[in-house]
Amino acid sequence: MDSKKEAEDSLDTSSAGADSTSTALPEEEKQPSSSTESCQTSSTEAGLLPGETVVREGKAAILFPSANEVFYNPVQEFNRDLTCAVITEYAREQLAQRGVRILIPGEKDRVVVRLSEEKNGREEEDASEQTGNERQMEEEGDKKEFITASVGERCEQGLRVLEGLAASGLRSVRFALELPGLKSITANDYSAKAAALIARNAQHNNVSHILQASQRDASMVMYEARGRKERYDVIDLDPYGSPSPFLDAAVQAVSEGGLLCITCTDMAVMAGNSGETCYSKYGSVSIKSKYCHEMALRIILHSLDQRAAVYQRYIEPLLSVSVDFYIRVFVRVKTGQVVVKNSASKQALLYNCVGCGAFHLQRMGKKMSKGQHMKYSAATGPPVGPSCEHCGQRHQLGGPIWAEPIHDITFVQKVLSAVSGNPTRFKTSKRIEGVLSMVTEELQDIPLYYVLDHLSSTVHCNTPSMLQFRSALLHAGYRVSLSHACKNAVKTDAPAEVLWDIIRCWEKTNPVKRERLSETSPAHHILSKEPTLQACFEIREDANPQSRKRHLTRFQENPQANWGPKARAKAGGRISSELEDKRKQFQGKRKKPITDSSQLKTFPCKKFRKGTCTYGDKCCYSHELEKETEEKMD
Repeated sequence: MDSKKEAEDSLDTSSAGADSTSTALPEEEKQPSSSTESCQTSSTEAGLLPGETVVREGKAAILFPSANEVFYNPVQEFNRDLTCAVITEYAREQLAQRGVRILIPGEKDRVVVRLSEEKNGREEEDASEQTGNERQMEEEGDKKEFITASVGERCEQGLRVLEGLAASGLRSVRFALELPGLKSITANDYSAKAAALIARNAQHNNVSHILQASQRDASMVMYEARGRKERYDVIDLDPYGSPSPFLDAAVQAVSEGGLLCITCTDMAVMAGNSGETCYSKYGSVSIKSKYCHEMALRIILHSLDQRAAVYQRYIEPLLSVSVDFYIRVFVRVKTGQVVVKNSASKQALLYNCVGCGAFHLQRMGKKMSKGQHMKYSAATGPPVGPSCEHCGQRHQLGGPIWAEPIHDITFVQKVLSAVSGNPTRFKTSKRIEGVLSMVTEELQDIPLYYVLDHLSSTVHCNTPSMLQFRSALLHAGYRVSLSHACKNAVKTDAPAEVLWDIIRCWEKTNPVKRERLSETSPAHHILSKEPTLQACFEIREDANPQSRKRHLTRFQENPQANWGPKARAKAGGRISSELEDKRKQFQGKRKKPITDSSQLKTFPCKKFRKGTCTYGDKCCYSHELEKETEEKMD
């Protein structure tokens, strides 16, 4: 993270953010293409220092230093492509109000081809003629009313962009080369080496007229831009780990209606492994559950809205996605004291049953309309009893979390239309199209979801197909959708008792051995009740979503081993090949208890590492591993 305690010549650990981590790509997207490729360039080439590498992604060619001071993972390209697509549509909306029209290479050509493919004969000629007339009218409109903004050109009425934790500047360089309608881009990093590298990359890609490098604390850059004339239109924060230290400054430094792009990679904290740590960072308690990835999205949205409300501001989520090992949210920030009063009613506490996984939400506040005025009061509750009505187990209390929609479907459809209409613009277009298609199919007013595998495993029966279960819910008169955050998710407005009735009906045709069930188990409690609903498992046509029918790239296999978050970057390239060996050594150590004390010699002595071990050769832990590591590092 950005820290003033680091020496100037040490690389900021936060600059190894999502740009420096990896993300899964579809199988069809693994091979490098002409638009995106990674290559090693000889240090004898002009402008390169000894051992440097040139990485090409999108339209950018980025210089990377030797060793591991900054590392690059091509599988993270999806994150950057999606960000470019979102900012493009945001710029289109914002600049239209300023009298600026942006031009994206390939978009108009794509429209003409699509129209000609859909029309035949005379209809094709009419469509071509109509398209030509529309283009002529647009050109006349451009001359009279609009200013045209092209890619790579500085636009005086354009957007001001800040990347707070820029590392090598790859993301900012891509913004400058691929996004039209930009006035300036500030690529900031606390490290002196990173700032120098950003300046070199800007010059190497001929974007110095748009992109400026900055070497400062990211929070201070944003705090000093709180004035209305100094605010940024777009702020992108992609740190290593948690963005919580920067959120307070970010909600103040973004302009009215500005766009915040936030990444969180501390998923262990947000997914329930450390609820107390999650509360200290985000003001919300995370719990272990099957819906943990969507809950993580709602936790960061809650934190953003809470911090914005301090300054009479509020958020409007445009797009929130859980991808691989991180989450990414795009929110619009606005100001309004009246709307801020609704903030409490947008948050909710969460009651989660530890036995069957049934959950209930309790809003933090309540609002009632009285004519032209709104009356606000405290919410009443709780919505559950001392024990779960389905299985008799206790409840966990989590949250508060954001309980409103996490996407703006109108905006998402614009992004989806632009990406699908210009598929050659991004290498990961197929994956973006698949993820956004699933987002548009989600039930927006239903927070969280159940997982079909977990429902069936709770009663120890085999699992019905997703189409059968979705059909049963539709036959019962309820709505149901999938979720982009989990492959087997069931997002529905049906209450938990309806879900268990469907499972009971399924169990009657696929019986379990009830004599083996403990009387205190959730399965015994659930199956001991007769269903009040007779489920119909006949497959319905509308049970199969369009994204599944079209075989879009929704969920994919991991592209390679150890593709997840990497270790923090360090000056001098001190990350070595021993990192992978260390991971293998400690893999599953909690699942394999040590029964023989001699096995402890395979683990390094922590006290020896600190220089406080007094046992010497009699220590049951190994000192040799530490010595070998030190020798190799020297």
